[in-house]
Amino acid sequence: MEANQIQMLTETFEGHAQQTETGVEYWLARDLQYLLGYTEWRNFLNIVAKAKTACEVSGHRVADHFVG
Repeated sequence: MEANQIQMLTETFEGHAQQTETGVEYWLARDLQYLLGYTEWRNFLNIVAKAKTACEVSGHRVADHFVG
């Protein structure tokens, strides 16, 4: 992947960030689904499950990063 492609993807993801009243950034799974090229929610749920596992394995609390 070229540097300009990476920059474009980064800007696309940052452009979809939401923000709480206190300034904490977060992303909605439905937005990420389409940004990552998944057309069906059920297929994306598998990726979310893998991300939760990776979070846990890396020593982070899943509840701190994912809302049920």
